[in-house]
Amino acid sequence: MGEMAPRSVRPAVVARGLSLLAAGAAAVLLSACGTSGDTADVQAAAATQAGTTPAATAPATPPPATTTAPAATVTTGSGTPVPRDAEEAQSFPLPEGQRGDKEAPAPGEVKPVSDPDGGSGGASPDDGVSPGAPSDADIAAELKAMDKAVAAQEKAAKSGGRLTLQRDGTAVAPPGAPEAVQRIVSGANAIAHFPYVYGGGHGTFVDSAYDCSGSLSYAFAAGGILRRTMTSGELADWGEPGQGKWITIFANDTHTFMYVGGLRYDTSGRAGPLGSRWQTAPRSLAGFVVRHPKGL
Repeated sequence: MGEMAPRSVRPAVVARGLSLLAAGAAAVLLSACGTSGDTADVQAAAATQAGTTPAATAPATPPPATTTAPAATVTTGSGTPVPRDAEEAQSFPLPEGQRGDKEAPAPGEVKPVSDPDGGSGGASPDDGVSPGAPSDADIAAELKAMDKAVAAQEKAAKSGGRLTLQRDGTAVAPPGAPEAVQRIVSGANAIAHFPYVYGGGHGTFVDSAYDCSGSLSYAFAAGGILRRTMTSGELADWGEPGQGKWITIFANDTHTFMYVGGLRYDTSGRAGPLGSRWQTAPRSLAGFVVRHPKGL
């Protein structure tokens, strides 16, 4: 048999192969010299060598905007979840994660208003007479006037009595008020100016900020009528139904406040982040269950 003639290679195939080889080499060379930002140029050069059109590059998608998530659900000392307060925005809440500058005393350490040892100071046996002090006659006249005032307050206390709001934002109960009421008022005074924080006063009575139900829980604990923190929904089922003689609680699943001796105690509607919870301004009572502590 004769030898077979060598097969000829078509020039068009050779040219096409060389073109693809050149395109690959150009891509490698350009990628080695450039940075990640030159990727589009590399792709364009390679496509030109290969005789193709580069695909359009989609613009980069910006990262989603970050938002501060609300605090995780907190619970009372008994593990009951505390719902978000429907009137939180009207309570000048501190930013998430921030607390107050000082802690409240333990509720049992709060002295009742009528307790002579509950004040912040007083005279000592070593004190002398202050310059300009009133005379004995002046003191006698003041005592007589005070006796009349006390008698009037005691008379009013028989029909429930009324609290007096002081200029410093604290309240004073009439002397004829039950000791539990005196202690509740003192407890409420102790945190009257504390800031508002969702869940404040629930993990423990001793805190540096209190929400609506945490505020009432602390005051009631100071009065010796509550042993654990309660949510607003729990307070809506606590005690006895209807208005009380001294204290009336208004509560629902998302907010609570109380009236003590005709004076409102509420985290909502205060004058500012450190405004007193004691308020004289009325508010809507719609949508709230009315309860009162037993006997009060």
